[in-house]
Amino acid sequence: MAEIDASLEELTDFCARSATMLQTARTTEELVAIKEQIHARTSPLATLSKAMRNLPPKDRPRVGSMLHEARAELEAALKAAETRVNELELSARLAAEHDDIANYLYPGRLRGTGALHLITQTRMILEDLFTSMGFMVAEGPEVETEFHNFEALNIPKYHPARANQDSFYLNYGEPESTLLRTHTSPVQIRLMQSRTPPIYAVVPGRVYRRDTPDARHTPAFHQLEALVVDRGISFAHLKATIETFTRAYFGPGIQARLRPAYFPFTEPSAEFEITCTICGGDGCRTCSGTGWIELGGSGMVHPKVFAHVGIDPEEYSGFAFGFGIDRLAQMKVALKDMRILPDNDLRVLAQMRGVL
Repeated sequence: MAEIDASLEELTDFCARSATMLQTARTTEELVAIKEQIHARTSPLATLSKAMRNLPPKDRPRVGSMLHEARAELEAALKAAETRVNELELSARLAAEHDDIANYLYPGRLRGTGALHLITQTRMILEDLFTSMGFMVAEGPEVETEFHNFEALNIPKYHPARANQDSFYLNYGEPESTLLRTHTSPVQIRLMQSRTPPIYAVVPGRVYRRDTPDARHTPAFHQLEALVVDRGISFAHLKATIETFTRAYFGPGIQARLRPAYFPFTEPSAEFEITCTICGGDGCRTCSGTGWIELGGSGMVHPKVFAHVGIDPEEYSGFAFGFGIDRLAQMKVALKDMRILPDNDLRVLAQMRGVL
């Protein structure tokens, strides 16, 4: 009898201590630890439950009633503690995840000054640079027809650039008739359709391709293309424009070079590269050990492109070149991995103020 009374007293003390700990718990981790103590095999609750089978029949109702009340009390205390801790953690998380909209609704709560994203800064600098060279800035839709994105650019239906692995086609209209543009060149077609030469324009914008993300590629990125159509335009004008742009943007310490290439919408065509700003030309992971980074493609506008837009190639000639704004930003600040740019990492975003 005395042994049973001592066990019941120990059970009462255990329940009181557990209830106090549950009332003061403030984190999920603390709750888990308390639960483990309550449900442990060595707890007074478990020990007395096991001993029930060996108790005299006359004592079992009293002990069973005490065990039932203890379990009910602890379960209620656990449920109340879980509700309270969940509310505390939710409030803490909401306070930590500061809503950006509150910066506009309640200016007094603004904790710091924001900054334009590195891509936006680069695009604005490029637009200023080319407008100072006499170019206009043009824009166009990101959802394009296959005519503007491919056909008018001398990319026929059998060309591999139309393959599903390269393009994001939309479920709109005829099959493979509408897609997210794979380059900004469709805007060049729209310009030549709507304007009479001379045309001196740059086209910045976002484009989409099914690229596997790596240190130099992302599936959604930004391009800027330049288009010149006038009388007497030659490849020498193209080369001089690229060199002028490279020196103005990167400075005299970075070299540029052209090497032969093929593009269906230009002939002759060339890729232009600059010295890798990460390694200074010594070779690294970003430039694949070559010491050079390809910025984009260029060339003289193909006569078939002029034919699609109704410009006489016997009277007018022109050149076009394009490059990735993301790649340009990467080289400007010597960023080793382009995949950082789309991430909402505040440690990176906080460093973008005044970078360029």
